[in-house]
Amino acid sequence: MQKIGFSEAVENIMARDNRYDCEAYAFVRDALDFTLKLRKKGARDEEQRHVSGQELLEGVRQYALKEFGPMVVTVLSYWGVHKCEDVGDIVFNLINEGIFGKSDHDSISDFKNGFSFREAFVEPFLPPQVPVRQRGESSGEPAEKLK
Repeated sequence: MQKIGFSEAVENIMARDNRYDCEAYAFVRDALDFTLKLRKKGARDEEQRHVSGQELLEGVRQYALKEFGPMVVTVLSYWGVHKCEDVGDIVFNLINEGIFGKSDHDSISDFKNGFSFREAFVEPFLPPQVPVRQRGESSGEPAEKLK
């Protein structure tokens, strides 16, 4: 059996599952490469190339912030990616198409509850919360912080 290329694999996937834009698949592939490079940087000797779901999610988080900054939620949403489970669906679509590999321990559930997109991609770009005074408070009293 002849191995197919990434573009052809994504076309095959999208013919049966069009929830995600083709760019989302390229992004996840690039995030995997980014994750492997990060791991290699921190490794003393050659480690195996397998990346767990949680490791990949952390790589996705860091790579998305690096690539898109404050636009990350907009870009990912445009591609149909709204939560970590969407990343898992993309990964397993690529696994089923033979582009990514998996171990016996890998599961789609590895991507559940990975992190909150709001905490990971919105909150880093929010301005710091400034204390506000409540009515009738004197300037010498501590103010409540916004919640």
